[in-house]
Amino acid sequence: MEEYKTYMCLICGWIYSEEDGLPEEGIAPGTRWNDVPENWVCPECGARK
Repeated sequence: MEEYKTYMCLICGWIYSEEDGLPEEGIAPGTRWNDVPENWVCPECGARK
């Protein structure tokens, strides 16, 4: 299986970890960035995916 990656918001620097997901927003641990809904926004600054 491919390693989990992290992604950084280009606006505010907030980090999304595929390994951790974002359970408080309904994104389970292990959710790949490509599987995060297109309408998702950064929890820190509101920037779109």
